[in-house]
Amino acid sequence: MDSEPPFEETYKTLLQNSLNTMEVKGTDKFDIVEDCNLPLANLIHIRSDDQLERESCIREIVEAARNWGFFQVVNHGISIQELETLKIEQKKVFQQPFEKKIQNKFLNLSSNGYRWGNQKATCLKQFSWSEAFHLSVKDISSMTECNNLRLTMERFARAASGLAETLVEILAENVGVKFTYFQENCPPSSSFLRLNRYPPCPFSSSELVCGLIPHTDTDFLSVVYQDRIGGLQLLKDGRWFGVKPNPEALIINIGDLFQALSNGVYKSVKHRVVATQFERFSAAYFYCPANEAMVESHGQPAIYRKFSFKEYKQQSQKDVEETGSKVGLQRFLL
Repeated sequence: MDSEPPFEETYKTLLQNSLNTMEVKGTDKFDIVEDCNLPLANLIHIRSDDQLERESCIREIVEAARNWGFFQVVNHGISIQELETLKIEQKKVFQQPFEKKIQNKFLNLSSNGYRWGNQKATCLKQFSWSEAFHLSVKDISSMTECNNLRLTMERFARAASGLAETLVEILAENVGVKFTYFQENCPPSSSFLRLNRYPPCPFSSSELVCGLIPHTDTDFLSVVYQDRIGGLQLLKDGRWFGVKPNPEALIINIGDLFQALSNGVYKSVKHRVVATQFERFSAAYFYCPANEAMVESHGQPAIYRKFSFKEYKQQSQKDVEETGSKVGLQRFLL
């Protein structure tokens, strides 16, 4: 189809060389992955009149952020119908011709947020078999094409923003950070939305190709909707765990900035998406501060030096350009 990114054509040499080398060595294949049910919090208890129920739910959220860096939430305020509508609309935009998707003014955005593969990849470990639209929440309103998609994205962003703030307030209070810090530094316009599509991969049986390479998120908190295909995996205690899809739940994960702010109490853990023979979709809301916002560890002794969000992004981008992958918080250790 003319909508498909030309993965095999563009990355032919990389794919052939990497696959042949790894098969000869017999190494670098994905480790055995154990499926898991992430910790699950029922947010209806947060709104309960029963103090014990509220406190129990808060403990579940805090412990999941400390021990897993990931958890699921149900009764989160976004209906399954809304999420399904978002998936339908994002499928439509990904079905646009590839040559149209890569145009600078596609969707009338000031800068094209369309991404696919990884042009800087030098080996298969740095290559992602996926395509995505990644854009600032403030840019959604400027989309004059695909009105249904724009309206659906706006609704999802508003609901995800409210959910993120609810969870952030709970987690911040637990580590002695006032919620006013987020109110002052995280306006809605500073966050991002990403629509992901993982095309069927002819090399998925090799267990060598990622839909999205291992990484941590560069934000405070991520709110993720995934379809029922599965493929999301996270690294815990040196082992990879596959996240079982739950159609009623949204996935929440801690980002680098919250790990730094909490002085390492909360964990921003590596995660990836494996390539499969099936088409997969997901949508993610990244709760981010303004560029000038300063992130400083709360707790003594401090693990990380004070830095701005802009500085963190610039360092991450530099690392990707020079090494092909993100280094992250290790650059900011004291």
